Amino acid sequence: MATKSRPSKNRPFPPFFAKLRQLVSLLLIFFLVFSIILCGLLRWLPPPTSAFMMYRHYEDLIHEGTFKSIRYRWVNANNISPNASAAVMASEDQRFPEHFGFDIDSIQSSIEDYKDGGKLRGASTISQQVAKNLFLTPAKSFLRKGIEAWFTLLIELLWTKERILEVYLNIAEFGDHLFGIETASQQYFGIPARSISRPQAALLAATLPNPVLLKAARPSAYLLRRQRWILRQMSNLGQPKI
Repeated sequence: MATKSRPSKNRPFPPFFAKLRQLVSLLLIFFLVFSIILCGLLRWLPPPTSAFMMYRHYEDLIHEGTFKSIRYRWVNANNISPNASAAVMASEDQRFPEHFGFDIDSIQSSIEDYKDGGKLRGASTISQQVAKNLFLTPAKSFLRKGIEAWFTLLIELLWTKERILEVYLNIAEFGDHLFGIETASQQYFGIPARSISRPQAALLAATLPNPVLLKAARPSAYLLRRQRWILRQMSNLGQPKI
């Protein structure tokens, strides 16, 4: 008596799914190779723009139907006052010289605060913010966070801490359509970034959570309190070695 053959457990994928899997694999390999090459080049070359600047143009076209120019001027690290670096580290990422792109202690503290009923606060490092601002849009998703983590690891591996700070200070937004420490210094104080003082650097760093609302040109009482707090942190930290 003939027995029915059982279907094989190792049947090949239908042609469509096999081709789709092959395409996805090729795209993933291309993305990995391209991102490594791109980060390698940006270790030495100044970025001509950033994803966040391009997103600003997109917002203008979608919401207002207009094109607004971006004010952005790159300057090398030797033309940026150490006060600017100290201020953003004091304000944004005090463990920057020590971690490898992710501040695990801050992440755990944020999670614990959230479990205790507090507001879930961000724990992004300067390295993560460079990865996000340079390569990604503000949209939130698990996929985007994964890509952000990948670029964060890449820049930590391929760049020096000095380079990460240099790029951060050049592409950070300090006002509406105003990017970079040099543009901000000229706009608000009429001086180049290499001449910026500690109070001026602290004021600019204080605007970074929301530079469109927190205006360095017309500092609110809240912004001035943040400036004073950052100045105290700068004094407590001294001149961080990176």
